Amino acid sequence: MKIGIVCSHGGHWSETCALFDSFAEYDVFVATYHSPRADDVRRVARAYFTKDIGTSVWRMARASIWAARILIRERPDVIVSLGAEIAIPFFYLAKLMRIKTLFIESWCRTASVSKTGRLVYPVADEFWVQWPALAASAGPKAQYRGAIL
Repeated sequence: MKIGIVCSHGGHWSETCALFDSFAEYDVFVATYHSPRADDVRRVARAYFTKDIGTSVWRMARASIWAARILIRERPDVIVSLGAEIAIPFFYLAKLMRIKTLFIESWCRTASVSKTGRLVYPVADEFWVQWPALAASAGPKAQYRGAIL
């Protein structure tokens, strides 16, 4: 099975690192932003890097082309993301390409779903939260599966 891990650098990457033992037997690649942590990313998996998207529509469009190239090249079985906005183009393109997706809401989201979570929720095949109280308010697709940290 091939798994694509998509996340921003910083805290989302730190949370994602907690999952890597679970992916040890799989073919894994990572798509993330250029950052000082790039060497850390390369140590755990094949890596693809882009500029930070932020809230720019132009950068989101450019990132969508970048994501499409990666998905066509890698053909993963599933995309997994703990956020942030970098997940958006991957999840929508994965839906078009019939690639399964799993979004795991960040540990710090205890009372409300993140903006990225709200945007990928409609196309996510699985939507997990790390707090039981959030599962009740996040929507019928949300599942509490315990904390990953």
